[in-house]
Amino acid sequence: MDMSKLLLVEDEPDIGALLAEFLAREGFDVRVLPDGKQVTQTIDGWRPDLMVLDIMLPGEDGLSICRRVRQQSAIPIIMLTAKSADAEKIVGLESGADDYLGKPFNPRELLARIRAQLRRSAMAGVAEGSIRRKRCGEVIIDLDGRSAATVDGLGLGLTTAEFDLLACLIERPRRVLSRDQLLDWTRGRRADPYDRTIDVTVSRLRGKLQQAAPQVAAAITTVRNGGYLLQLSVEDAS
Repeated sequence: MDMSKLLLVEDEPDIGALLAEFLAREGFDVRVLPDGKQVTQTIDGWRPDLMVLDIMLPGEDGLSICRRVRQQSAIPIIMLTAKSADAEKIVGLESGADDYLGKPFNPRELLARIRAQLRRSAMAGVAEGSIRRKRCGEVIIDLDGRSAATVDGLGLGLTTAEFDLLACLIERPRRVLSRDQLLDWTRGRRADPYDRTIDVTVSRLRGKLQQAAPQVAAAITTVRNGGYLLQLSVEDAS
């Protein structure tokens, strides 16, 4: 994780400079952009490992930038939102963000969330013979290589949060998983009574699966007052 490349999109120069200095001291290579004009070019050319994206930006806002980036990249995105605006958090997740953090925030909390997302998106360095690959309906998921595709080789283009959620379901088929369990396993924190993070991620995952693997999409069912359930069997894939 040392010297991972972080792209920070923040229009307030003081905040951008302070965060860049703090994250650089923690061993990261940081670039700061004041708006969304150079985001696509920077992602294509510099290949950052993660993006921290403010919603309130001049010109194109963070939600629009997030949606645009998601069309071309699965880079982990942490969105910075107004602390009291729950609607912004929900819309941010629906736009493709992997996590969110309300302003004002403790830089240490942002650091912890960055490291958590990088751990989840890192390729597992395992021997070829020990790679865990599972098949569920039309989907093949490589749990160690962190990739998911159809049996015909069509990549699903999942974000980090979507992959983590699918992996939880694949590893625990035919078992009801509560929202608190899924949030804890995928994000390392407990939900508050109104946290809709998992619901939004399930909706996004179903949408992507519906296009490429409708059988699996239909098998992810909602259990009232319970959580979510994968109703298909899972087997080892060769």
